[in-house]
Amino acid sequence: MSEITTSRRTLLRRAAAVGLVAAPGVSFLSACAGSDDSGDSTKQATGTKSADNPLGIDPKAGVEIVIFDGGLGTKYATDVDTPLFNKKWPDAKITYSATQQVATTIKPRLNAGSAPDMINNSGSDIMDFGAIVKAGQAADLTDLFAAPSLDIAGKTVAETLVPGAVQQGTYDGKPFAVNYSFTVFGLWYNKKLFDKNSWTVPTTWAEFTALLEKIKAAGITPFGYAGANASYYMVRALLTSAAKIGTEQVLKDIDNLKPGAWKADAILQAAKAWGEVGNKYIDKSFLGLKHTEVQLQQDQDKVAFYPCGSWLENEQAASTPAGFEYAMAAFPSVTTSDKLPATAINAAAGEIYFAAAKSKNPQGGKEYLRTMLSKEAALEFTKLTKSLTVVAGAADGVTISPGLTSANDALSKAGQDVFMGYLFDTWYKKLDDASREAVNQLMFKGGDAQKFCDTMEAASQAVAKDSSITKFTRS
Repeated sequence: MSEITTSRRTLLRRAAAVGLVAAPGVSFLSACAGSDDSGDSTKQATGTKSADNPLGIDPKAGVEIVIFDGGLGTKYATDVDTPLFNKKWPDAKITYSATQQVATTIKPRLNAGSAPDMINNSGSDIMDFGAIVKAGQAADLTDLFAAPSLDIAGKTVAETLVPGAVQQGTYDGKPFAVNYSFTVFGLWYNKKLFDKNSWTVPTTWAEFTALLEKIKAAGITPFGYAGANASYYMVRALLTSAAKIGTEQVLKDIDNLKPGAWKADAILQAAKAWGEVGNKYIDKSFLGLKHTEVQLQQDQDKVAFYPCGSWLENEQAASTPAGFEYAMAAFPSVTTSDKLPATAINAAAGEIYFAAAKSKNPQGGKEYLRTMLSKEAALEFTKLTKSLTVVAGAADGVTISPGLTSANDALSKAGQDVFMGYLFDTWYKKLDDASREAVNQLMFKGGDAQKFCDTMEAASQAVAKDSSITKFTRS
């Protein structure tokens, strides 16, 4: 797995985690940023608020931005966002820089009260954003989200975003971050292979297993994932099914270490269903393979379905043959009484962007974020990075890569039935490790659903009773 890919996936989980910690003042948060004793002596640029200038920026004040130079690149900032900003504010000079060492570069400036106005907090050197909020170094974005969208008439910025986008960067009731990039999770397959064999993407579990039988009869491994380093893909698949059976509350109970959470009927039913898939339709040798090895087999039409996030198509670009067309489907309903519809999907925002509270021009930093959250900027970001954004429908009706188009279509079909997922994998490493081992046992070594639930319940309560582990809660 590449360093960039690893950091982006880790960041996705971190970004979700810091955005939903109910009590950001807990002890660990004070370890990163430290208290700011420099005072608030920086003279900040301000202007007159109006319908055309809802954030009250100084039209002539410069704006300094810092972008993480990683997997998403930086062209979206230099070639899209900055020109769009200057189209509206031609007298405001944008001072731009890129770095791969965000904390090393930015944290001293935050602590000194001389931060850039807008910061992309990302990469392996990511800053602890909860600590930044606690230290008063991130600007409250309430006025940004209440401001009108730049190019979606009649809607505020908040009203143009996917469900949960504002909440994901909220602490103690106030929003401080824009989590911009959006990953959709589901079942990935080769549309051309399916069209060739007249295979219809299933929406029910009965249709799913019937199709797996047809695929198996055709000499193709029906379903697969890599047990060696990507078992968390399967954890997400199983828990997505559980959430569709019993709503996202099932996952919230797990995150909150609620006694009995892992023994909930929704978890057991999902484990039974997926355990059957493991028993009948997976190649047991995949237990020892890495993600790129199984993904390559899919590119060669040796594996039909693969559970993953919407980074998959871009990750496999170099090894995807001309006759392969990535597509994504929502995980099928497990029961006939699932509380969420078959179209419901798990999707989450990552890549933190924020305005610094004690910079020279925090309102200018917010206005830059408002530019990024325009439909035009979001679409161009998607074209450049092959990543969706939290701007709802920004890529609708536009020709983008096949896999991303498919993921975007699935997101549109889900409507309000989009859920963020779980956070225990970031909050509690011991529980994350246990889930990876337990799901491999389930899928490759017998399919014992009750054993899976019992093992995870024991691991969860061991964490709950360990006073040395900082606990978090989620509402």
